[in-house]
Amino acid sequence: MSSPSSSPQAKRLMRTLALGFVFLWFFLGSIAHFVFTGREMSIIPPWLPAKRLLVLISGVFELLGALGVLFPPIRGAAGWGLVLLTLAVTPANVYMWQHADLYPAIPYWALTLRLPFQLLLVITIWWATRPPRASG
Repeated sequence: MSSPSSSPQAKRLMRTLALGFVFLWFFLGSIAHFVFTGREMSIIPPWLPAKRLLVLISGVFELLGALGVLFPPIRGAAGWGLVLLTLAVTPANVYMWQHADLYPAIPYWALTLRLPFQLLLVITIWWATRPPRASG
């Protein structure tokens, strides 16, 4: 006998909730790139050039990815794009963690948790945007 949490309906619900989370995370994040551009620029490591351009381009890709996950025909491609984007912004999270003194408004524990959260985010994106198995 299978548990209720392993039923096809429960799996669909979990995938839908994960997809909603991925959409909201990147949709709201993309808005921050355009509304709080200066703050977003401040987390980019100094060795990267054209900070404003990087923030705006990543904001566009976050928005496109967020919208893309809503459309099943392109959901997989949007998911892989968001996985790559998440990996690409990891240096900013590492920089913030290494230079926590530059971000006094953010508790050190939160900066530390961002790093493993990146991995969980990548896994969630992958799981929510891959085609569901025929069994549910």
